[in-house]
Amino acid sequence: MPDTIHLTVATVVERNGNFLMVRETQDGVQVINQPAGHVEPGEDVLAAALRETFEETGWEVKITGFLGFSNAKSVTSGITYYRLVFVAEPLQFQEDAEIDSDIDSAEWMTLEQIKDPINKPRSEMVYQAVDDFMSGRIFPLEIFHNGL
Repeated sequence: MPDTIHLTVATVVERNGNFLMVRETQDGVQVINQPAGHVEPGEDVLAAALRETFEETGWEVKITGFLGFSNAKSVTSGITYYRLVFVAEPLQFQEDAEIDSDIDSAEWMTLEQIKDPINKPRSEMVYQAVDDFMSGRIFPLEIFHNGL
């Protein structure tokens, strides 16, 4: 049994019918994903979502809600990822932000572009997050108790 938990956060950021997405290369294949990444030891999950969104896109955002918790096992590595998904609104783009080297690009995509088969998702959790957002099932942030 692995002794490491892979806790990740992701943000669904919508603006005028477009979603902030990132392109990254995974095992030689370019995939799309929401801005997402690992929670660092001792880090609050909301702070991690803000940090990861900025590091991967250059966008400062405000977390406004919680979409849910999901998990998936990577077919290539066998690692199980646990993912908290937040809703965020875009505040300001920092043109001079240094984007994470693992990110090929960040862009605003329509729902149709996200679901287009030419844009392979990093995992099915990408589609689930967008579907949850579109359903309007957004939970208040008061469900989180920050003890950090």
